[in-house]
Amino acid sequence: MTGPARRKGLTPRSEDFSAWYNEAVQQAELADYSPVRGSMVIRPWGYGIWENMQRALDDMFKATGHSNAYFPLLIPMSFIEREKEHVEGFKPELAVVTHAGGKDLEEPYVIRPTSETIIYSMYAKWVQSYRDLPILLNQWANVMRWELRTRLFLRTAEFLWQEGHTAHATEAEADEEALRMLGVYRSFMEDWMGMPPLTGAKSESEKFAGAVRSYACEALMQDGRALQAGTSHMLGQNFARQFGLTFQSEQGREEYAWNTSWGVSTRLVGGLVMTHGDDVGVVVPPRLAPTQVIVVPIGRSDEQWAAVREAAERVVGGLGDAGVRVEADTRRHLSPGAKFFEWERKGVPVRVEIGPRDVARGEVVVVRRVTAPGEERKEGVGEGRAVAGMPARLEALQGRLLEAARARREAGTHRGEVSSIEELGALLDGGAGFVHSGWSGDPAVEERVKEATRATIRVIPGEEFRSAAAPERCVGGGKARMEVVWARAY
Repeated sequence: MTGPARRKGLTPRSEDFSAWYNEAVQQAELADYSPVRGSMVIRPWGYGIWENMQRALDDMFKATGHSNAYFPLLIPMSFIEREKEHVEGFKPELAVVTHAGGKDLEEPYVIRPTSETIIYSMYAKWVQSYRDLPILLNQWANVMRWELRTRLFLRTAEFLWQEGHTAHATEAEADEEALRMLGVYRSFMEDWMGMPPLTGAKSESEKFAGAVRSYACEALMQDGRALQAGTSHMLGQNFARQFGLTFQSEQGREEYAWNTSWGVSTRLVGGLVMTHGDDVGVVVPPRLAPTQVIVVPIGRSDEQWAAVREAAERVVGGLGDAGVRVEADTRRHLSPGAKFFEWERKGVPVRVEIGPRDVARGEVVVVRRVTAPGEERKEGVGEGRAVAGMPARLEALQGRLLEAARARREAGTHRGEVSSIEELGALLDGGAGFVHSGWSGDPAVEERVKEATRATIRVIPGEEFRSAAAPERCVGGGKARMEVVWARAY
């Protein structure tokens, strides 16, 4: 897909993708650095995107039987320490409160890094019988993980997310729930973000601390690196045992409940930028854009301004009635070019320009933020036709963004036998993003690949994403037991 010509201000992606990303996020006014180490300020345009993500996901959660709740920000340190694998996984990232109310606390509190411990301690109070199950709750919250190396949206000490936590009577129900929510995430990423992920299970070394099985959505960014965009975990009975989450079964036996947890975060905003952005700036898929259409009236004299402003109000009203999120930029102290550039770098899907000649002809100029090959970026359209056809234009753009991202993913994927770790490294160095290979399941091979290539197993792919012919040889030598997907990741 193509966009408007690059203007001064952004480092080209081909020169330095990391610099481009940081500049694009700040110039689009998505977020900014804060005075608090490692934390960011999410600005209205970025938060508007997150709000639209929240609304869509929240509807999808409720459609699958989940309700929202809220649990405390502070968690007793003793709770975190109960699950050995869990505390070891999070210990380096914990922020601990030891002093409050003018005195030392009897027990330190951890600022929420994730909520399994406190949530399952509450479930243990609420559950007595199998009739009390399942519990299907989600919370929208902030969390803190003390990251040393941070990047806006992708990795910050404090970030926003949702975390689902459920309790079930059987292992099969819990695993079905974990896979169901993985599917919800995939649908959201494809249908709303236009960001098609691979889905599958994590290897033992990559799974969530305290989980029995972890599943993930892994998306390929334009620079060929993978982004873990969402995870869903079957936690087994680990946390239930630590917090006494038991129930009386239908047969009258006392049993431990089976738990799941699943979450996505404001990291998705970063993924959106890196999936669709161009050298002008951010590109926002229409379904998530806070403003889908910006109307820019253009007039020099007061007489011209009155006429174009009236036409702009008419178009805004018509588009609003059609369900389009629309705004008019009526600031007279800015030139039209300055307005165009501002809205282009923010990624608004469509701009409508209205000048005196357009008013005289009963037309407007429709400008697409990005176009497919061979498609005109600008077109003069009758005012009524422009309004009536806008929902279809936006949906077409939404679909094209997904198609383009899927095509990039496939172009950046290598399938087939990979005979050695050296060959895997050469494929990654040569531009491959996702590399499918055979794996014996030996964690020592996984570690050797990581040391030699800086790549990790992103997923053990689900059936849909496996190669037509299963690899027979392990990348580390010997016979393969399974197919895996390697990538260098954020």
